[in-house]
Amino acid sequence: MTENADEGLSQEVEDVLEALRDVVDPELGINVVDLGLVYGIEVDADKIATLDMTLTSAACPLTDVIEDQAREALDGVVSDFRINWVWMPPWGPENITEDGREQLRALGFNI
Repeated sequence: MTENADEGLSQEVEDVLEALRDVVDPELGINVVDLGLVYGIEVDADKIATLDMTLTSAACPLTDVIEDQAREALDGVVSDFRINWVWMPPWGPENITEDGREQLRALGFNI
């Protein structure tokens, strides 16, 4: 999802997206939204969110850490959630938002 893709989203989806900015990739220290790891969000009538997310690598061992952070971030925002880990299309640096790029540059990454 890019920041431009945020336009026209329902309030529930916007609230979930904003809450997910508190979920930080433990390796990079940047939130999953700005890293471009959130591919899609749906919130049903019962306020159950389904998140399509990916990781920078399918071999990444941090799914549990990210799920735990998401649980904390989404507490009170939705009644429940589940994450569909998606590997296609594969994540690439082109998915990083401009905010994410600025944060990475501040950490010394050349992006």
